[in-house]
Amino acid sequence: MRLLLIEDDAAQCEIIQHRLTSRTPDAQIVVRNPDLHGPLAPEFLAQGFDAVLLGDGRGLDELRDLTGRAGFAPVILITTHVDPIEAKDHGAHAVVSRDEIQTEHFFRAVADAQWTQSRARQKWQTSPAGRETQSFGGAFIRGYRCIRRIASGPISDLYMAESESAGAVVALKVVRDRNKDQHDLDHTFRRFLQEYEIVQRIKHPSVVQLFDLGVSDDHAWLVMEYFKEGDLRRRMRAGMRPRPALRTAIAIAHALEAMHGAGVLHRDLKPGNVMLREDGSPALIDFGMSKDTALAQEVTDTGLIFGTPHYMSPEQGHGEPIDARSDLYSLGVIVYEMLTREKPFAAENPMAIIYKHRKEPVPRLPEPFEGLQPIIERFLAKDPKDRYQNAAEARQALEKAYRFLKTTAEAT
Repeated sequence: MRLLLIEDDAAQCEIIQHRLTSRTPDAQIVVRNPDLHGPLAPEFLAQGFDAVLLGDGRGLDELRDLTGRAGFAPVILITTHVDPIEAKDHGAHAVVSRDEIQTEHFFRAVADAQWTQSRARQKWQTSPAGRETQSFGGAFIRGYRCIRRIASGPISDLYMAESESAGAVVALKVVRDRNKDQHDLDHTFRRFLQEYEIVQRIKHPSVVQLFDLGVSDDHAWLVMEYFKEGDLRRRMRAGMRPRPALRTAIAIAHALEAMHGAGVLHRDLKPGNVMLREDGSPALIDFGMSKDTALAQEVTDTGLIFGTPHYMSPEQGHGEPIDARSDLYSLGVIVYEMLTREKPFAAENPMAIIYKHRKEPVPRLPEPFEGLQPIIERFLAKDPKDRYQNAAEARQALEKAYRFLKTTAEAT
């Protein structure tokens, strides 16, 4: 049994969870507090749940919103003040008072909702419409409902989808059928597999969650966390104050600390690969170009240039051997850009940018941020030995600067 409990009263959540697990020990109950997590995505249908338990404080408006979504899971309203007849008129599968949580009426309502959802899910999965919504650019991927295509690249498409197993809206990347070239498909799948293994091994809050991967109808696909707020570029365009910028940089440094500790270099750290969750916290994505020193087979070799010129260290731009300090250089570029809304080195073509990274002096921060210049100088030192030597050292410097800014702000 898998249930979604929408409730903002922590004590009530504990009572409901205890009551359900005392009867069904293996029941999985996912709690969502709307006050903390915000409303459910409008595209979400809770198809991976047997029922949705809607708490007392949510009211008829939220009930109408959920039951008005075609295909939404059965909703059981737990209430003390809503008329049961009115609630059922607005689509509630069942209505249970708080006092009835301790009775058999509650369990019968849950069991009936589970049976109803099981029948509806089976019917949907085998219907023509259900099969159509499980198609992603020609790839049939069972257990995922296609919502819409988010973006299209040279070899892959990115979709917004709902995952039954994750019980959430996810992003699903599908490699297009390139004339069914088996070599290309195998290479892409190996890249996906390496990315999946890297992320699963790191397991860090500031790293994207990956849920699944596979091959279907000659298409490789990868399922990852969906970021409603987009990437760091959007926040940077709106302008960032120093303290939020440093908070973001500290979280990225934490992620790099975990990555480098696991023997992984990102090699393409840039604002477009820093996604934002609804609470504003960042998460690193796109480990397709990462170098995993723990794996025997390397995806790329020394002498080849991979990455994005604006964010590449001098040694990376020249195809020289790199280590963790190269990722820290990229983080320094991001910090500079968050503060100034400009890149430290710009030119009309990539090779000119790469040249500037190696030859031109580190630019000065504007006067309001000049106190952070020593940090930028360390991050963007031309010689790796003059930079922060590891992510922990960089994080500690950022934290010290953040504490100083916070103390200054409080004093004024």
